[in-house]
Amino acid sequence: MEKVYLTIVLAPLIGALVAGFFGGRIGRRGAHSVTILGVGISTALSFYVLARFIWYDLPVFNDAVYTWMVSDGIRFEVGFLVDKLTALMMATVTFVSLMVHIYTIGYMADDEHNWPHGSKAGTNSYQRFFSYIALFTFAMLMLVMSNNFMQLFFGWEAVGLVSYLLIGFWSVRESAIFANLKAFLVNRVGDFGFILGIAAVAMYFNSMDYAEVFAAAPAKADLQVNLFGGVSLMSLICILLFVGAMGKSAQVPLHVWLPDSMEGPTPISALIHAATMVTAGVFMVARMSPLYELSETALSFVMIVGATTAFFMGLIGLVQSDIKRVVAYSTLSQLGYMVTALGASAYAAGIFHLMTHAFFKALLFLAAGSVIIAMHHNQDIREMGGLRKYMPITWLTALIGSLALIGFPGFSGFFSKDAIIEAVSGATIFGSGYASVLLTFGVLITALYSFRMYFLVFHGKERMDDHTRHHLHETPWVVTLPLILLAIPSVMIGWFTIEPLLVNDWLTSGDWHPIVVHHAHDTLHHLADHWHGQWAFIQHGMTGLPFYLAMAGLFGAAFIWWLMFARNPKLDEQIQAAGGPVTRILLDKYGFDDFNQRVFGGGGQSLGNALWNGGDRVFIDGALVNGSAHSVGRLAGVARLLQTGYLYHYAIAMIVGLVALLTIFVGL
Repeated sequence: MEKVYLTIVLAPLIGALVAGFFGGRIGRRGAHSVTILGVGISTALSFYVLARFIWYDLPVFNDAVYTWMVSDGIRFEVGFLVDKLTALMMATVTFVSLMVHIYTIGYMADDEHNWPHGSKAGTNSYQRFFSYIALFTFAMLMLVMSNNFMQLFFGWEAVGLVSYLLIGFWSVRESAIFANLKAFLVNRVGDFGFILGIAAVAMYFNSMDYAEVFAAAPAKADLQVNLFGGVSLMSLICILLFVGAMGKSAQVPLHVWLPDSMEGPTPISALIHAATMVTAGVFMVARMSPLYELSETALSFVMIVGATTAFFMGLIGLVQSDIKRVVAYSTLSQLGYMVTALGASAYAAGIFHLMTHAFFKALLFLAAGSVIIAMHHNQDIREMGGLRKYMPITWLTALIGSLALIGFPGFSGFFSKDAIIEAVSGATIFGSGYASVLLTFGVLITALYSFRMYFLVFHGKERMDDHTRHHLHETPWVVTLPLILLAIPSVMIGWFTIEPLLVNDWLTSGDWHPIVVHHAHDTLHHLADHWHGQWAFIQHGMTGLPFYLAMAGLFGAAFIWWLMFARNPKLDEQIQAAGGPVTRILLDKYGFDDFNQRVFGGGGQSLGNALWNGGDRVFIDGALVNGSAHSVGRLAGVARLLQTGYLYHYAIAMIVGLVALLTIFVGL
């Protein structure tokens, strides 16, 4: 199986290298063919591996394939850990990536129009984009398949680097450059904590290997570190690692980069938000469950941060008018649900929601991209409306994605979101009550912003200009086919996977436990104890408060933005105006961007100016460089006065010098 695992990783990399280095020679067709072939091979083999784990109990693979170096007894290796958790992530990542690759053929077909005429930056941009997204897939596979912290960090930084390239892909746009720099800098803040956590692991465990660290962790559970008066080693390591996850998975306050990442092309928005970069932090915490289970402090911290993100980021989605930004704030909110589940030790529920969310969120982003293509790249939902009759496939798939997102009974999101809310409500650690309330009422917010967007885009009167209306039509099959293929699991995948993942403990059973949960923290056991099948779970869910809140949000959105909006096209603006200061706070995104811009951006600029003026100009240039030159000049000017050219001056100087020397020698 080692060759199979190597092929899964290397196939997208080979496609990326061919498209990147030889894109000009092989052309557009060659570039998208070789990258889709590479990702397609990875997808097929990933599903083969997952099937072997499901039906044939495939043995866990945990071995190094290359040793880079050994330093002070610590081995730095490239190795793979392929277990049930890895197989599930591999299948999810590669399938969504394959759909995005196919979709990109249609979305980027006219990319030359996004570049100034004659721009060298736009040369072979189509081929370069395919190279980047294939490289992104390779980086994410290296991350999820790693068996050691060094390779984890490599994949972690690689997805960050490629996301930087993709968010700023349209490099002639100032907003895109600002967005990718913002993403890069914010992620460096998180990654600083992440590498400190890895350094702490290396320092106290003298190993980079997961298995060795996990085996030794219980013996160090009570170890205190002499920091801030004494801190638990496990709490320190877990919180530092989670700071990295806060950056990658966009948790408050390191969430600010994610909405701005919409400046990149829509396919990369789907790839980043659905299955790759933002899920890396969720996967990492689940993989590190043997460490997190030893620190309730870290679990509480994770839970509180996740719940805060889930609720308050969802509120911002209510006031957004850019179709992609509505979906982006939805991603922030749903990531908060996943992270809260991790804090409640319901790791399986968090991974379950990660998987279901990957399908319906990719579907929503790609549907938004389909709308953007039809609207000639106008992304303002206030200038849309009535697209249902022009784009029936996009309309239907967007409806399916929206229903899955709000957790409509029977759809995939219903099973995973309800499981998370139940698990959090059963948690007993600090912050669980706070988290339970926010997640429950977050369901109402999710339904409101999701169907506000849906009704404003697809129903009501057309609000676009005449030119756009006359050219409206459904997008090509390379765009609609991925929508259909993603809509199927958005409806069905939750039904088929809830029982093995959450009831039969598929991720926590066997000789090798991909996820470890201590009995005292097990918040999913009651789901298994009272399991009577999917229909019973649906019926039980329809009696709970989250269901009623979701339906209230759905019907409330229909009443406001479908029925009432048809009579009063200014209604959405009037509602926001009536919100007064609340609306302003939401439009300002709670002031995070302004604070960062003024304090960190402005402070950094002021510090740089001070160092330039005081350090560079005054001290270095003024005192050291120019000052030394002036000193030499003055000294030379004085010395020049001694060189008069008169013989008697020199004779007097010699006599004075001789007298001085004699005086010194006599005195000695």
